[in-house]
Amino acid sequence: MDEASALAALAALSHPTRLSAFRLLVRNEPDGLTTGRLAEAANLSQSTFSTHLAVMAKAGLVTAEKQGRHQVQRAGIDTLRELMTFLAKDCCQGRAELCEPLLAELTCC
Repeated sequence: MDEASALAALAALSHPTRLSAFRLLVRNEPDGLTTGRLAEAANLSQSTFSTHLAVMAKAGLVTAEKQGRHQVQRAGIDTLRELMTFLAKDCCQGRAELCEPLLAELTCC
């Protein structure tokens, strides 16, 4: 991941609605959630929520798949992984033990 992509992902996640929706999608992997379900969870209309989805999709954080009459949204797990790696890559300056507490807190992946 390059700096521009990291900035786009971080900007997309900097809004409370988008951050909550993305975290909800991550929890619902690999099945994803319909746009309607996400909009309902955010207490927004689908049209209003769609603008948030567009921002996340542009950053690679969300992908959509049509299933019948519904759009199923899924978290961009690869983008999340790349972002996490980008952020943590240089932080320990070669001292992996500094990152161990962070890794211990992760319950997935």
